[in-house]
This record gives sequence, C-alpha cells and structure tokens, in this order.
Amino acid sequence: MTEEILINVTPRETRVALVENGMLQEVYIERAQRRGYVGNIYKGRVSRVMPGMQAAFVEIGLDRTAFLHANDLARMPQDGEVSEGSTNAVPSITELVREGQEIVVQVVKDPIGSKGARLTTHLSIPSRYLVLLPYARTLGVSVRIEDDSERARLKELVHTLAAERTQGYIVRTNAEGVGADALRADMGFLDRLWLSVSDNMGRTKVGERIYEELPLSLRALRDCLKPHVDKVRIDSRETLDRATRFTEEFIPEFTERLEHYPGERPIFDLYGVEDEIQRALRKETPLKSGGYLIIDQTEAMTTVDVNTGGFLGHRNLEETVYKTNLEAAQAIARQLRLRNLGGIIIIDFIDMSDDEHKRQVLRTLEKSLARDHAKTTVYDMSPLGLVEMTRKRTTESLERQLCEPCAACNGRGTAKSAETVGYEIFREITRAVRQFEARSVLVLASPTVVQRVVDEESAALVELETFIGKPIRFQPEEQYSPEQYDVVVL
Repeated sequence: MTEEILINVTPRETRVALVENGMLQEVYIERAQRRGYVGNIYKGRVSRVMPGMQAAFVEIGLDRTAFLHANDLARMPQDGEVSEGSTNAVPSITELVREGQEIVVQVVKDPIGSKGARLTTHLSIPSRYLVLLPYARTLGVSVRIEDDSERARLKELVHTLAAERTQGYIVRTNAEGVGADALRADMGFLDRLWLSVSDNMGRTKVGERIYEELPLSLRALRDCLKPHVDKVRIDSRETLDRATRFTEEFIPEFTERLEHYPGERPIFDLYGVEDEIQRALRKETPLKSGGYLIIDQTEAMTTVDVNTGGFLGHRNLEETVYKTNLEAAQAIARQLRLRNLGGIIIIDFIDMSDDEHKRQVLRTLEKSLARDHAKTTVYDMSPLGLVEMTRKRTTESLERQLCEPCAACNGRGTAKSAETVGYEIFREITRAVRQFEARSVLVLASPTVVQRVVDEESAALVELETFIGKPIRFQPEEQYSPEQYDVVVL
C-alpha cells in the first residue's frame, strides 16, 4: 500500500490530504480567520457555576463561553493518593470552582454548532512520540499499539526514562518500534516546552492564550508522518522550508520524504482531491455494485442508509444483498473519515436473514474502521438491522467547515416548490389589496416562480384579478431566491 500526504497552501487557507493507493481518505482544513482551538491552553475566568449540570462556564476570550465539566477538573494528588484511575467520587462542582475564579484550561473540543468549546484542566502537550501530562503521574501506552510485547517494552522504557520526573506520559502510536534515544529526546523537548508554558502562565492575563498548538501543516507531519508514508508533497516553498526545519529537529529520518510540488496544475487537482471533496458534500455516495449510500448529518446524529439501487430479482437476492452490504461497510468507514463525521451514527444496512452474513458485515465494518485516527465504537446489529456506533470528533465536520445553512430554506435542507410559493403570493395579494388602496399590483419574484405562475397558473391568475378588481403584473428578479418575493401595491 502506498500512502502520501499532500499539503496545499494559499495565503488564507491550508489543506492537508491523506491519500492511500491514489484514493483520498482524510482531508483537514485550516483557515486563517477560523483556526481551530483544540490543544490551545488559556487563562480563563469562571463566569457561571451550574450545580445541576456539575459544570461551569468559563470565559477564555472566544465568542462564546466555554464549558467545563466537573469530570474534567484536575485535582492535584495528595500524598498517597493516585492521580489517575482513582475510584473516588467526583466532588460537587461548587467545591471545585467558584464564580470569578481564574483558571488555566485547555480546549479539548472546538465550538461546534451552537455549543461553546469543551475544556479540561487535565493539561496535556503532545510531541512526536509522547504526550506530556504535567499534572498527573500516569505512564500509559496508546491502545492502538496492540502487540503485548511491544506495549510492555515501551512501558518499561518510559518508566525507566521518567524515573526522576514527576510528570506523567502517554506513549503515542507513532512510538511503535522506536528506541530509547528517540523517547529521551522527546522527553527533553517536552521538558523545555513545559517550562516555557509555565512561565507564560504567570504573565498571561485572563482571556489570553498561554500555549498554541502547531499550525496544520506541521501538526500533520507530527501526527500523520509514519514509516509507511512514501512522500509528503507541499506546493508552497515557504511551508516546505518550515516543514524541513521541523522534521530535521524532531523526526530527521523523514526529512528526505518531503518534496516541493512546483507544477502549474494545482496539486489537489492532480490527485483528484478537489473532485472527491465535492462528492463528499453530497448526500448520495455511489457504490461500485450499483448500490448507494444516503448520508444525512443532523444536529443529534448522522444516519447512513444503504440502498441496492435497483431490483435484484429473487434467485440470488440474499447473496447480492450480502455483497452490497460488505461493500457498503468499507465505503462507510472511508466516508466517516473523509467527511469527519462524529457523535452518534446509525447505519441501516439492507436486511439480511443469514446471521453469519450479519456477523461478517459487522466484522468488515470494524476492520475498515481500524485505520481511522479517531476513536470508534461499534455495537451489535439490532433486531431491526440497525448498527449503532460512535466516532470521536473534536472539530467540525467537512460539511460544516465548508458550507453554511441554505439561505433559501433557512437550514431546513429543502426549499419550497415554485407551486407552493406561487400560492403564497396569491394569498399575499389578497391580503394586500384588502389592507391598502391600490390601482394595480406588482409582484417581484424569482424567475422560476414567475415562469410557473404565468405558464401553468394563468387561469388562476385571471380569476384572482377578477376577484380583486385590479391588474396584477409579475416581474422576474434574478437575484431573488426561490422562496423570496415582494408584493407591491401601486
């Protein structure tokens, strides 16, 4: 399998694409005016304590107050007390914080929709191979490293290297197969970085940022650049220089895999990434078998409906359904990554009667999700043939990043038909002439509405003119949306 990282940089936007075997798997977008906040550390002030929610709202300088739950409040361990994994009950939020209190917090989830950012005081700072936990004493290994002997080796190694330190560390997936020298260098870097952060805490004012996460271009190298990545192609010479300096300092073994893309044709066009992004914004995703997926993202959850796309006949119906569902399981895993869909996800596979087929489809879904960087949990298929799953998401989905609610339908996802708008106009005309003196009526509306009224509702229009005793004239306005119109009495 070949894997490449493509980095496209323009003055106001950076985009990163992960391409496996020529097919786009993930895309990340960062815009200058709307950079994400996850990983940033701020000095905040508690603005409101909510005992009933076991939470507090904290001002950290963003547009909306951020949310801090009692479970996300770190307590400095006392002598003999375990900082992580303790079974002690969480104290009341009123015992932990008070209104007006200054507090150092880290963003763990960006503002999404109408919700403010989610915060924690369990600070963590990642490097290439480790995550520093300055207020904990935990030494752990990522669950994505599944080999027991490798997990034991890494845990023992980190335990030895951290013997004289009071902080905790989590070994990241990137550390698999890495030796002591690399981990020791990472710890040294994190020590220096934490010293800088600690100094900033004393100087920073409420509402100011203490520590900022790396920009997307460097974050992608830190988190995604692994041995199986063949190359990183960057279309900005300045970004390439920064990336080269970054890799030379922290991951020199990968520096030679960076290369500049000087081509006149945009790099995302060359790999078909632009087309894939456009397709990922549609509800319908076709399958090679002729079936298709319908993916609906709502505020509460995302639903995925698997369809056969046509009549299958009866002779091999079960086998055809089974094969379609297998293909859909792989496609769904990819679409979740590509669209960055998270939260609760409900998948409605085509009904299957064979229990073994159901198990194989579920197993295929789980196997396809194994490469996902986000944590996923898949539950058994329900009696109705539905699969419930969750996927952790810390940033907005691709659709929410690139799109906004439809101005014509006010976010409903549908717009009124020209017929419906035409009848609304007829009712508005009747109301207007009863309320105001008028010699005639002028209606301004979108061309599609005007054309339908004039062509298909001409008889009704004549009847209305007769009823109100006034002439009615329709004028098409190109800039009007399909639901927009104005009735003017003259």
